[in-house]
Amino acid sequence: MMAQREAVSGRPPFAMCAAAVLAAAVLTALPATAQPVTPAQRSTADQVAQSGVPLSEIAPNAPDTYTVKLGDTLWAISRMYLLSPWRWPELWGMNMHEVNNPHRIYPGQVLVLEKTGDRARLRVQQAQGDVPTETIRVSPRVRIQSLADTSLPTLQPHLIEPFLAEPVILEGGVLERAPRIVAAPDNRVLITRGDRIYARGSESALAARATGPSEEFRVFRSATPLRHPITKAVLGYEAQYLGKAVLVRGEGTESVLTSGGEGRVTAVPATLDVVSARSEMRVGDRLLPEPGRQLVSYTPRAPQGPVEGAMVVSMYGDAVALAGQNQVVVINKGTADGLQAGHILAIEKAGTSLVDRSQPGERTQIKLPNERNGLMMVFRPFERLSYALILETNEGVKVGDRVISPR
Repeated sequence: MMAQREAVSGRPPFAMCAAAVLAAAVLTALPATAQPVTPAQRSTADQVAQSGVPLSEIAPNAPDTYTVKLGDTLWAISRMYLLSPWRWPELWGMNMHEVNNPHRIYPGQVLVLEKTGDRARLRVQQAQGDVPTETIRVSPRVRIQSLADTSLPTLQPHLIEPFLAEPVILEGGVLERAPRIVAAPDNRVLITRGDRIYARGSESALAARATGPSEEFRVFRSATPLRHPITKAVLGYEAQYLGKAVLVRGEGTESVLTSGGEGRVTAVPATLDVVSARSEMRVGDRLLPEPGRQLVSYTPRAPQGPVEGAMVVSMYGDAVALAGQNQVVVINKGTADGLQAGHILAIEKAGTSLVDRSQPGERTQIKLPNERNGLMMVFRPFERLSYALILETNEGVKVGDRVISPR
């Protein structure tokens, strides 16, 4: 509640009430811009704030002054000022005395780069007037919206948001045990948005709620095994996302009279309405409960230690040979290996193996060094696998490419 008050302070009374109603009705988690700063980030910032950053670490074309604009991101500003954009805590450390919350840099603020000797610091010059705010007009309906104001996001939200609910990595057998679509009206083969479906499964999963909002489910098909590119060991199963459905009536039973006049208990499947469809559904597809909405703050940073043996194991979506910028890949490391949302990793292209023929009679087998081929950011880690967004790449990313710490 304290964070919620801070987020709306300085607004007109109506805006404060609107924001409070919005928070009480929709969110239980803190907004992205109110996420706490980690001890490691604060420690780095403390060290840098005392002496500044060496000029050798400043980007050659870093501007002396820059006015923050709508559409900017912390990642883009980090790239503008630092040779290594994942060193975002150092950018904050350069101005931490003026920006107490590093998640709050606003359009209209002016960044001033000050150089003294062989060190540099970034000072924030507040723009004229107050930080831009806006009155939020709400209507009596359920909506999901962060209480964040106009402070800059880490990355453009549209690059990641579609993947937060769609891809899912499961353990073996989970999808096979999930409720399944058993029929559609008029014996329809292909099902899409606006259609009604019938499903059977766990009674607890498809039980109708007596009160409250309707239960939502995501529809999946064919859990594909994700294998290690070298050992071929199965690391998890990725289910194909098809769309969403809302529970209308729960699963139950009904007594039916037989031709002999005897009563027989017959299973009655649950009724659901398809509210969105990315692909057409069909009988046999599986239902998993819709997870709670998560508002995550992605702070770009390097992992604390080295990342050993990490590599790309799959491309998300339609099969492609190469993934480019702003596409999503799966890597074979997760929370069990210390990876967290926001970790920046460097992509390496494997060096070519060839025979050295540079001298007469020379036939030595050699392998050229690996070369850096871009950067990615982990945004949805699971236990043994993680989804990562490709931030930049020179030649595209393929399955088997190595992933290491960017330092």
